[in-house]
Amino acid sequence: MAQTNLEVVANQPWLDDVAQPLSEAVRALFRNAGPAGVTAKNALHGVWLGHPLHPVLTDVPIGAWTTALALDAKEATTGDQGYGRAADFALGVGLVSAVGAAITGLNDWSETEGRSRRLGLMHGLMNLTATALVASSYALRRRGSRPAGRATAVAGYGVAMAAAYLGGSLVYKERIGVNHAAVAEPEEFTPVLESSRLPENSMRKATIEDASFLVVRQHQKVCALAHPCAHLGGPLSEGTLKDGSVVCPWHGSEFALDDGRVLNGPATEPQPCFEVREEAGHIELRRQS
Repeated sequence: MAQTNLEVVANQPWLDDVAQPLSEAVRALFRNAGPAGVTAKNALHGVWLGHPLHPVLTDVPIGAWTTALALDAKEATTGDQGYGRAADFALGVGLVSAVGAAITGLNDWSETEGRSRRLGLMHGLMNLTATALVASSYALRRRGSRPAGRATAVAGYGVAMAAAYLGGSLVYKERIGVNHAAVAEPEEFTPVLESSRLPENSMRKATIEDASFLVVRQHQKVCALAHPCAHLGGPLSEGTLKDGSVVCPWHGSEFALDDGRVLNGPATEPQPCFEVREEAGHIELRRQS
């Protein structure tokens, strides 16, 4: 029931009063930094990694704080101060790594909207609270108040676990950070569009049953990508066609037409690309062999 209540709180519209200006400020920070800002933003999204960087980094503080609690318990039961020193070190490792997790998470969150953005804001605020409690625990230990420090660490860990639940909701319910570009890929060449409907330097949406594709003619060559953007499913045919690439209209992810690779995030996974041919006045495509 407590977990359900967290989602109820996160769905409150008043959270948008905080979320919207904050997300706009984060995007503006990178945008105003010019090409260097774009490079940094892509790196923080995890474009170089091929999937979001944030979940990779979140494992480190959670693991370190879990280790610290286990060592605290061992110190409490044995009286061996060596376990306590090791617990303090683990807390410190978690605090340092939490900075990276926070920065990458904030960057990813800035490209969300609606319920996902509200849930993400609560997720971030709870993680900030958890980190503050753990930092307080570390300070108490340094002053010799070990019992209070252990209790504060337990409280921080509990808040971090609640925040992790919301993080799971963002992934498994809101589908944040997952690939939205998966489509049924025809095994054999299948007609999708009449050639006459695709003039030079244009793009159109085409469908095969329930699957949708972006078909582009540029430089006398026809290319085809999955139509829904890998980031959050934006309609690429409504985006901007550039020389050799297409930009999603929703959050600005840019993909190369020739192979679907990510040129600019927030998308981190390449857009599915298809083999194309023209036969008898029709454009046909199939999965790449």
